Amino acid sequence: MDNLSRQLLAEKENVEAAMSNLQAALSREEKTVIELAAIGTFLHNIYSGIENIMKQILKSKGIAVPKSETWHKELLNLSVSQKILSEQLADSLYEYLTFRHFFVHAYGFMLDEDQLKDLANNISNIWSQFLAETERYY
Repeated sequence: MDNLSRQLLAEKENVEAAMSNLQAALSREEKTVIELAAIGTFLHNIYSGIENIMKQILKSKGIAVPKSETWHKELLNLSVSQKILSEQLADSLYEYLTFRHFFVHAYGFMLDEDQLKDLANNISNIWSQFLAETERYY
């Protein structure tokens, strides 16, 4: 197994642990600010893991990872232009990128339960699609 495969598999395991923790937080009956913050954290962790995988794949292709203030968005666009991800998947991930930006710059008590539920309910399908589109790199 080469270095890229090891790095990607380790990141995949981390994302799947965050997915499991997300499900545990979602299953809690009461959704206080504590549970909502946990859900937000796990969604942020999952998206960060997806970004880490994209960065590792680009680096393995000898492509520099963007370093500007808008590097997160540029990373998605670059992953599409390099045919790592489909435009459809990148469009879906953009919603999580937007959430990531809010999550990093807001306070936990500002999280909206309905928005979190929508994001959480879709993340499993998005993760499956991401894995399918990137499987050739593992």
